[in-house]
Amino acid sequence: MKQRAAFLYACLATLVAWAALAQVPALVVQEAWTRQAPGSDVAAVYLTLRNPSTRPIVIVGVESSVASHAMIHETKTESGQSRMRPHEQLVVPPGKTVKLEPGGLHVMLHGLTQPVAVGQSVPLVLLLDGGGKVQVAAIVRPLNAQ
Repeated sequence: MKQRAAFLYACLATLVAWAALAQVPALVVQEAWTRQAPGSDVAAVYLTLRNPSTRPIVIVGVESSVASHAMIHETKTESGQSRMRPHEQLVVPPGKTVKLEPGGLHVMLHGLTQPVAVGQSVPLVLLLDGGGKVQVAAIVRPLNAQ
């Protein structure tokens, strides 16, 4: 009887673990980078997000241990002027890729707490709807990087 109870408990634990894994979307982050920002406490981070799952993944925020504030922004040109606005949520549709790149969507870091040098990495955490988190390391490139 004890063996049967132990087996059932092991099965239940496995099911709970699988259910927990099913709740966490599989967001793939690629090519995360930022430019060196000498003398500035602001930096933009660019990256590619890929959603291989069958459900949309919603990013609801961004954090960084090297900045006092981080958020997703979008640059748009309106009436010949470039304007930057906060982008509250970012949806990565199932099976799709979203690029955060210069002149479009990007992560803004404000209040950098330390200078960043070429070759270093800047840590980010993407906050997902539902409580999930994705750790990202953005590599610092030279100021003239495209």
